[in-house]
Order: sequence, then C-alpha cells, then structure tokens
Amino acid sequence: MDESDAKQAAATAKGTAKQTAHKVGNSTVVEYGARLGYAASGLLHFLMGWITLRIALGSSTGDSADQSGAFNSIANTAGGGALLWIIMVGFALLALWQVSEAVTGGYGGEASDRIKAASKAVMYAVLAWTAFTFARGGRTSSKEQTRDFTASFMDSTIGRIFIGAVGLGIVAVGAYHVYKGWKKKFLEDLAEHPPTFAVHAGRIGYIAKGFALGVVGVLFVLGAWKGSTEKTTGLDGALNTLRDGPFGTVLLALVALGLMAFGVYAFARARYTRV
Repeated sequence: MDESDAKQAAATAKGTAKQTAHKVGNSTVVEYGARLGYAASGLLHFLMGWITLRIALGSSTGDSADQSGAFNSIANTAGGGALLWIIMVGFALLALWQVSEAVTGGYGGEASDRIKAASKAVMYAVLAWTAFTFARGGRTSSKEQTRDFTASFMDSTIGRIFIGAVGLGIVAVGAYHVYKGWKKKFLEDLAEHPPTFAVHAGRIGYIAKGFALGVVGVLFVLGAWKGSTEKTTGLDGALNTLRDGPFGTVLLALVALGLMAFGVYAFARARYTRV
C-alpha cells in the first residue's frame, strides 16, 4: 500500500468513525439517557449543597460535602439502591454522548470543543463507576482518593510542580465557571430558552460552583508549596477550610445555596439541553 492509499484508508476510517459516532449520539436511547444523566447531576449537586448547608449550620450528617457524600446519602435512603442503578445508567449514557461529541466535533466543531467533550466523557464515566460501586454496596471516598493522589507526587520537586499546575488548572476552571455564570454563557448549551427561574438558578449555581472550585485549586497550590496533603482533599476539604475562615459560616451557607441552585439548573438542563 503506497502513501496515497494509506491516506485514503485513514480518511475512510475517520469518516466511518464519525458516521458511527453521529448515529450513536443521535439515537433515542442515548438522547434520553443523556437527559437522565443531567438530572442525576442535578440530584448530586442538590444533595452536595444540602450537606454543605448542614455543615455550615453545625448539624452535619457525617457525609462529606462532595460527590461521594451525595452518593452515600442516596445509598442510605429507602429505595436508594435502585436509584443508584438508574443514576449509573444516566451517567454512562451521558458519557457515551460526550464521546460521540468528541468524535464528531459537536455543534462547534473546534478542537477545543472536542477536548471539552472528551474531558466531560471521562468525568461522567467516573461518576457512572462511582454510582455502580455504591449500588453494589461498596463505598469510596473522594476525599481520601484526592489525598492519596496528591501524596504520590509530594516526594519530588517535579511532582510538587505538577500538583501546583493542577491547582492552577482547577482555579482556571473555577474562574471560567464564574464567567460562564455571570455572562449567562450556559444558555448556549441549551436548545431553547428555559424558564426564568432556571436562568437565575444557573447563574447563581455556576458562580458558586466556580468559587468553590477556586478554593480547591488554591489549596492544591498551597499544598504543593508546603509539600503537604493536609488540605488537598478536594471539595470537602475546601469547604471545611472555608468554614474555618473569616465569615466562614456565611460564605459556606452561600456556597451551599449556590450548589443547590446549580442542581435546580441541572434539572432544567435535562429538559432543555441541546442533545
């Protein structure tokens, strides 16, 4: 096979992959599954906000204020096991839809759109696996996993630089969330304009989530600077650090309400999202 034949074969394979991904992404099962995934995300964020609010008010249930805490809260309710299986399916199909977007280029077609879709596919696949773990009766801790991850890099200068870079990346993502909320850029993700309450919830939710992510990122940078994993425990650690700071109770309560607002928006997105 000469070079021209190889290029033609590669182009044909690429075209076939795009056609397959487009067909999968536009299937009814994947479409409704993706909407179910957004609804599941709404439930998780609402529960994370509720747990955070209880921590702010000094009446914590013992669950961590992160995704594993939300999953554990679901698992400990009547019918929680069945709901976890449904959530797992929703996140799995949402991850599959994001894979199809990464392959086809989605609505934008830019390289950045593909990278964003691929990263979201990984995130939702992890959430699907976590739901699967809890549905089978297992348990996992986002806080411990994050601490173990950062600890593995703290023994070398290069490793600490890497953790610091990760922290700066998280800060950048948090800043983008704030920008997306303030400018209402999240409306571009929707096929049609949602009710006014959903727009307000989305704006508040994105800003609050962005602020929380910013705190997580700053703690990663500080942990890398000090060579310590004490504060690098993800969202739960960041929120507890926020509580212990000046005006901590008020700030934590505001973040909690913001996370709950994001959950409300995610429920609305399940109905109005562009799939």
